[in-house]
Parts: sequence; structure tokens; C-alpha cells
Amino acid sequence: MDREAIQQRFGIVGQSAAIRNVIDRARMVARTDITVLLQGESGVGKELIAHAIHGMSPRRHGPFVIVNCGAIPEGLIESELFGAEKGAYTGAVERRKGYFEEADGGTIFLDEIGEMPLAAQVRLLRVLETGEFTRVGSSRPIKTDVRIIAATNKDLAKAVRAGHFREDLYYRISTVIIEIPPLRERREDIIPLFEYFLHRAAQRYGTPLRRLDESARQLLLRYHWPGNVRELRNVAEQVAVLLTKTTITAEDLRPLLRGVSAGRSLMPVSRASEHGGDPRERELIYRLLLELRLDMHEIKALLHRLVSGQVRRPEQLPAPSEEPAFRPSPSWTEAEDVDFVEDVPFEEELDFEPVETPDRWEPEPENRAEASTDRSEQKTAEQSSASGLLNGERLPTLAEAERMLIVEALKRYGGNRRQAARALGISERTLYRKLKEIDEAL
Repeated sequence: MDREAIQQRFGIVGQSAAIRNVIDRARMVARTDITVLLQGESGVGKELIAHAIHGMSPRRHGPFVIVNCGAIPEGLIESELFGAEKGAYTGAVERRKGYFEEADGGTIFLDEIGEMPLAAQVRLLRVLETGEFTRVGSSRPIKTDVRIIAATNKDLAKAVRAGHFREDLYYRISTVIIEIPPLRERREDIIPLFEYFLHRAAQRYGTPLRRLDESARQLLLRYHWPGNVRELRNVAEQVAVLLTKTTITAEDLRPLLRGVSAGRSLMPVSRASEHGGDPRERELIYRLLLELRLDMHEIKALLHRLVSGQVRRPEQLPAPSEEPAFRPSPSWTEAEDVDFVEDVPFEEELDFEPVETPDRWEPEPENRAEASTDRSEQKTAEQSSASGLLNGERLPTLAEAERMLIVEALKRYGGNRRQAARALGISERTLYRKLKEIDEAL
């Protein structure tokens, strides 16, 4: 069976080199009983490839049993996999077969095998080595003829080093490893997959077939697709059911893509649930806290480099005409809030302005009624002695060093906060917050 016939038979869409390599490796291992480990992120289609391997194998007329190891409670997984005798545990009112007995003569697909408890891993290793197992509550061995395909979205080698997965089992199930790449690494498959799911959803739900214009295609290609093919299918089904326009534009798609809605990097927190909270709201709050934590680490690292002499002093900063080397902050490149690829400009894609403030920063005038004269004199003294602190008169405190470095960088760039933030190696948002703190302290 050639590659095109395999794709048509099992519904594998795509012509990228990566997906062709996956199909070729699946075709080579299918005719044997060798154990296969499918590795890839959640939603890339590991179950579909497992179906294809079974369907091309000599066992294709036997059962194909799917077991999600992460969905079975730890106390029940052994009885679910290997069966149990009557009275083996509370509630076992009769003898029951396990998945390995049901899959005899066919294939068993162990999805999320990295979630399997260690006790069950010992039993699984015995099945792989001897082809025998015992039901829970019994000592009589039972023979089984099963081909095992396992799948995981975890780094099992790392789990072995951490002691969460048995090393001997890892080597036994990873005889052949097939890596299924995420959707963002095979972008030429995005549009064909989307149109395939769109056409199938239109047939299923009896809706008119939609067409994507060029702006919608470009948005789909730029999007990061953290949920991979599963998320792509979800968006296509929403387009087929929720949108009434014949031609779909980028503006129509934006509300359906996570992290793009309303031109923001985060979806707005809703008030859908006032009793117990919405899980999505908890996730968003967690992300915001993580982002603040990254900013704090960023400031601490900057001040540590300043004190230890690893960072340039204000007089060594590049002149305003020079283009400082730009190192994106962790909150831009490592957090999952922005789901676009890194080579897409942040403002251009999201049309997002962090705050509505002028591009150049000036300290707030001290015309408040409660501001005292000696506070103003203290401010002048601090600014005039800033260079002295760095020239060795005395070691500045962390707060003084931070304030002095920010003020001097802004002076160097004529108040341009973006250039100052880049030269300091921090994000603009962090600089906005620190400036506000300086204004409130003055």
C-alpha cells in the first residue's frame, strides 16, 4: 500500500516532509509485531497513527483496544488492564476480564503511558517479556498474544531519571520510536487540514461550505497552535457552525483563536461562575502570576549583574543613534500567553498597546499639596549624586542602583522608554511598573 492510499484510508491529511516520514516509518513497522512508542505533544494525532499501524498489520482483523492510562484511577488500573477474580477487592462481585484478555490476537494501544503507576509498570514489563499475566487476586498465569503500541506526550527519559518511570520498561517499549511533530513545525499542512475539517463539519452539521480569504489563511499560518491538530479541528467546527458568512476573514477567526481574542494576548476573565469559579479563570490567573514571577526574576538578575559588575554602567550604554542589542524578556518568549511564532512582531499581530501613555517618560511634577520642600531637595540630591555612587564613593543599595540605572538609561535615550528597556534588557511592561514606583516614591 503506497503512502497516498494509506493517507486516504486512514484520514491522514498533509504533504509535509515530516508527516511523510511518519507514514513511512509506520508502514515499515506495521508488518511486524515489534513494540512501538509514539511520541508527540497532545493533539498531534498519535491515536490516528496507532490506528494506521494496526490497520496495516497482519492483526488488522483482530481487536484494537484503546487504553488511556491517565484516565484510570491508580487503584483500579491493574484490574482494568489484567482483570480481577471474584472477591479480589471490595466491589468485585464477579470475575472480569482485563484489556489484555480482550485484545488477545490484536493490538492494545496504551495512550499516556507515562501516567502509569510503578506497580502496574512491573506487571506490564512481565507481559512484554513473557506474554503472561495474572488477574488481580489470582496466581494462575494467563497467556496472551497482543501487540503493544504505546504513546506519550512526556519526555520518558527524563521521567526515568526522576524515578517516575522504570528504566527497563522504557527500553522495552521504545524498541521503535516514532516522533510525531507538532503542527507549528509542519505549517504547510495547516491549510489543507483546516479545509478538510471544515468540509467534514459542513457535511456533518448540514451547513454551507465556508471559504477562507487570504488574510484568514495568513492568520492560521502565523498562529502557534498550542493544541495542535485537535485545536485546529475545534476551530474549523466553530467556523462551520457559528459563522454565517460565506467568506471568512482574519477578523472572523480572531475571536476563535486562544490568545488572539479582542487583540489581546490573554482572553478576558469572565464572570461566568460566581460559585467555585471557572477553570479557565483559574488558568488565566495562574498565568498572570507566573508572568509577574518572571518579571521579578528578571529584575533580580539585572541587579545581581549590576552589583557584580557583569552589566554595563550608564556611561557605557550605547549612544542614542546606535541600535542596542535586543534580548527579548522571558515574559515575551517563554510564557504561553502569546501563541504566535517568535518571528512575528508583537504589536503588528495583536494590535496591542500595553497602556495608553506617552512614548517618552517624564517624572511627575511635584505640585501636590502634601509634597514637602525637603522631599524635593532629597530628589535633587539623589539625581546629582547618581554618578558618584557608581564612581566608587560608596556601594549603592539595590534600590538606589535600580533607580539610578533606569533614570540614567532614560536620559541617555531622551526619555524613549522602548529603547531604554531594550538597552537594560528588560520588558517595557517591567519598565512602566518601575517608573510608576519611582514616581510614587518621589
